[in-house]
Amino acid sequence: MSNPLLPPSTTGVFVQRDPEAHPPAYTPGYKTSVLRSPRKALISNVGTLSEITSPVFRPEELGPKDNDLITNFAKDGLPVGERVIIHGFLRDQFGRPVKNALIEVWQANASGRYRHKNDTYIGSLDPNFGGCGRMLTDENGYYMFRTIKPGPYPWRNSINDWRPSHIHFSILADGWAQRLITQQYFEGDPLIPHCPILKTIKNEDQIRGLIAMQDIGNFIALDSRCYRFDITVRGRTATWFEN
Repeated sequence: MSNPLLPPSTTGVFVQRDPEAHPPAYTPGYKTSVLRSPRKALISNVGTLSEITSPVFRPEELGPKDNDLITNFAKDGLPVGERVIIHGFLRDQFGRPVKNALIEVWQANASGRYRHKNDTYIGSLDPNFGGCGRMLTDENGYYMFRTIKPGPYPWRNSINDWRPSHIHFSILADGWAQRLITQQYFEGDPLIPHCPILKTIKNEDQIRGLIAMQDIGNFIALDSRCYRFDITVRGRTATWFEN
């Protein structure tokens, strides 16, 4: 009698990227895309070893406060602002958990200002908030970090454009072909429909996929609100084996 089908190999090539599932690179309404977008047709490469593999990270390489943006830069007090927890699962497009993936995050502080020399916004710098962190997903693809909810800020895309509150994510999973840099927004933010970057996405379901939903059941009483943000990356082609 045969055993049930075994799960697909984790060494196979990745599913081809569907260019129709992504917004166009050239979107003049988002001004910086004009110089960043390619002018020639993209080349489709076959996945090789450099695409189907990636660096391997160990928990001991990360610091104990790396996923706690509230305390990892604090010097003589705690940062100002609304305390929030962001958590969720990293899975591939077939719903399989992606374990041991490195997730890096960075953001503005509660006044909407980044700790960067080129940020000249009038919002104040918080001496106890660095605005960056990192974590690894566990065996189930789960991740969690604690932070201060970032404030919105104006930007010079056009007159009086404002960015909604958002957190930047960098995902490095088990293959370079899964490399993902994205942004996470917050449920109920009135600036979301007006953001020129989000307007480049014509699919409403994809926009909703970038919005973290309030997770009331995981609020910490008298401390922090919580948001759930699940992330999907490319999956490997499934080669099934039967014993």
